Amino acid sequence: MTFGFLGIQMGFALQNANASRILQVFGAEVEHLSWFWIVAPVTGLIVQPIIGYYSDRTWTKLGRRRPFFLTGGILAAIGLVLMPNADLFIAIMPSLWVGAGMLMIMDASFNVAMEPFRALVADNLPSDQRTLGFSIQTVLIGIGAVVGSWLPYVLTNWFGFTNRAAEGEIPLNLLLSFIIGAVILVVSILITVFTTKEYSPEELEHFHAQEDKPGVLVPDEEKSKITDIFTDFVKMPHTMRQLSWVQFFSWFGLFGMWVFATPAIAHHIYGLPLSDSSSEAYQDAGDWVGILFGVYNAVSAVFAFFLPVIAKKVGRKNTHIISLIIGGAGLLSIYIMPNENWVILSMVGVGIAWASILAMPYAILAGAIPPRKMGVYMGIFNFFIVIPQIVNAIIGGPMVKYLYGGDPIYALMMSGVAFMIAAVLTLRIDDVDEEVAK
Repeated sequence: MTFGFLGIQMGFALQNANASRILQVFGAEVEHLSWFWIVAPVTGLIVQPIIGYYSDRTWTKLGRRRPFFLTGGILAAIGLVLMPNADLFIAIMPSLWVGAGMLMIMDASFNVAMEPFRALVADNLPSDQRTLGFSIQTVLIGIGAVVGSWLPYVLTNWFGFTNRAAEGEIPLNLLLSFIIGAVILVVSILITVFTTKEYSPEELEHFHAQEDKPGVLVPDEEKSKITDIFTDFVKMPHTMRQLSWVQFFSWFGLFGMWVFATPAIAHHIYGLPLSDSSSEAYQDAGDWVGILFGVYNAVSAVFAFFLPVIAKKVGRKNTHIISLIIGGAGLLSIYIMPNENWVILSMVGVGIAWASILAMPYAILAGAIPPRKMGVYMGIFNFFIVIPQIVNAIIGGPMVKYLYGGDPIYALMMSGVAFMIAAVLTLRIDDVDEEVAK
C-alpha cells in the first residue's frame, strides 16, 4: 500500500541533498539559496489542500487516491530528469532559472503524490492500526531516502562515474543519479497503483460510520464546494490546531537543514570557501552530505520499527517529545564535531526525530478528524509543513548574511533550536485516540 512512497522519497532525497549544490553550480549565491527554494513550499501551500479536497470526492477505475499519486509521480520524475540538465535550455533562459523552475515542478509534484498516500493509509486502516501503518510508511520512506541520498557517492566511489565537471556544469554522477531516481519513482508508484485495493465510498461509509468526531460537521457532498477548504481550516479540530505549532517548528528546522547543510558542512567542517562550489573538494563535501542525509534516513527507517512499541509504552505524545529533543541535540552537536566522520553521530539523532516527524503527528491527527474528510484535512495539515518552510525561505538567507556573518553553520544551529521548541509545544497536545483508550 505504501511501496510507492519508497520511490517518492528517493526523488525527494535527491532533491533535498543536491538541489542547493546544483543551484550553486548554476550561479546561485549562498545567501540566496533559500529564496530559490521558496517556490517549493509555496506550490505545496496551494496544491495540497486542493488535491486533498478533490481526492475525497474522486472515484475512478483507479480508485480514489491512486489517480493523484500516479499523476504526481510522473510529473516529479520529469522534474528529476530536467533539473540537473537545466543548462540544455540556456538558449531560452539562464540555467539557474530553469533549475529553480524544475525545483518548483518537482516539489509541487511530490506534494500531489504525498498526501493522497497518507490519506490512503488513514482510509484503509482502523484507528488502532494507524500508528503501525504510518510507521511502516516511514520505513519505506527511509529506505528510499537512503538510496537517493547515497546514490551520487556510490556511483562515484563504487562504479567510477566522475563527480568532476567544468565550471557551470553538473557532474556525471549527479546526472545519472537523478535519472535513476526518476525511473525508480515511476516504477514504485505503478507497483502500488496496480497491486493496491481501495475501498469504495460506500464501503468507507460503512466502516467509519461510528468514527465521525462530535462537533465537526461532515458536509453534504452534493452541496460542498472547493471554497469549503477555508471553512474547514477555520473549524479544524482542537488537536489539529495544537499539532500545527509543533509542525511549524519541526519543519522550520528541517528546511534550514536541507537548504544550508552542504555549504555549512563544506565551510565549517571541510574549511572550504563558500565561493568555491565548482571545486573538486566542494563536490566531495557535497557527496558526503548525501551520505549524511542517507544516514539520518537509514536511522529513521530502523527506528520506525520501534515507534509502535515505544508509543504503546510511553504514549505517542511522549515518544514525539523524546525524539525531537534527540534530533535537536544532534543538529546542535554539528558545531563541535572535529571532522566529517563525527557528523554521522549527529545525523543519528536527526534520524530519530525524522522518523517520529513522519509518523507520530499523522497518527495523532488521523484520530482527531472525520474520516470522510480525511483527504482535505491531510491537505490542510500540510499548511503547517509548507508555511514554516516559506518563512525560513524568506528570512533564512538574510539571517545567514546579516545575522550569522555569512556562516551557514548557524542556520543548522537554529534548526536544532527549532526542534527543541517543537518538543516543548508537543506537551500541549491532546491525543484523542489515547484519551479514548484510557
